[in-house]
Amino acid sequence: MGQKVLIAEDNELNLKLFADLLKAHGYETDCVRDGGDVLAHALSFRPDLIVMDIKLPHVSGLELIRSIKADPAISATPIIAVTAFAAKGDEERIRAAGAEGYISKPVTVKGFLAAVEALL
Repeated sequence: MGQKVLIAEDNELNLKLFADLLKAHGYETDCVRDGGDVLAHALSFRPDLIVMDIKLPHVSGLELIRSIKADPAISATPIIAVTAFAAKGDEERIRAAGAEGYISKPVTVKGFLAAVEALL
């Protein structure tokens, strides 16, 4: 099995798209739909990369990025923020929280895979 990617996404279609693309390219995936479950999954799954939606139920992706980067056990894990927030300053705010990558929705297959490969 290849490198491990945790996908935090509440939209079923996006979640399936990301998981199917990653699996087709040899990655092992784990999926989380609720922001409240992301940290526990990250600590148990130990992913090589996290794909993080910013708007998640219960805990925002932005808060989760900050929490992950503050936890020494998983702080080195790169994070790609995937979000519909594409207004001026959003990318800078998300990167300032600790995300190494940023993709605005709707995503392209080529752009998504390129962003994943760049961080792995």
